[in-house]
Amino acid sequence: LRHCGNFPFCLHSLHGSPLTDAGLALLNPALSIHPSLVALDLGDCMLGDEGINLICGLLPPDGAKSGLKELTLSANPGITSKGWGRLAIAVAHSSQLRVLNLDYNPLGDQVAGMLAVAVASSRTLEVLDLEGTGLTNQSAQTLLDMVENYPTALRTLILAENNISPELQQQISDLLSEGEEEEETEAHEVTRSPVLSGSPNDSSSQMVLMTSGLGDSLLAETEM
Repeated sequence: LRHCGNFPFCLHSLHGSPLTDAGLALLNPALSIHPSLVALDLGDCMLGDEGINLICGLLPPDGAKSGLKELTLSANPGITSKGWGRLAIAVAHSSQLRVLNLDYNPLGDQVAGMLAVAVASSRTLEVLDLEGTGLTNQSAQTLLDMVENYPTALRTLILAENNISPELQQQISDLLSEGEEEEETEAHEVTRSPVLSGSPNDSSSQMVLMTSGLGDSLLAETEM
């Protein structure tokens, strides 16, 4: 474990190790109770569906307890569509995961469709890496429909090295950029309205409404 960027502790030393599901099962009790583990890199660790079941336990639903904010599962071809489906459900109900790296796994369009539903349901997922995962225009169209018609927290979607037309990739990128720009604009908006206190002409006290990009509102009373 070590300090990592904005996250208290990350576990990166396992990347590329022949951990397998059995090895992860041995580590899982310690990972589950660690109070500060928020980033986990299990890329190229020869994991399968049993490993996914253990990982899902680190994504507690609706903030039931502290959970991962960043998860990397790159290059684990032993995971089947059943395992990815299980992960998609966990992501959909996780209230904290922000970054999910699934690059260089043979996901295909079916799994991509499940992930699109998970992203649409997640309130926090901002980055999804699907580079080199065997996607086609079919899944790209599904992802385009998601970002075009449903509000999500997603800001970065990596689709390089897939059989997807540059036009579709650009459309998705443009929509994500527009959403980020709109959020930044809302974050800087400050609306002032007078508070009726004492005399109708008394404007010595006002309420300032500040709207953040996450849709939260904060009321602060200020003296003018």
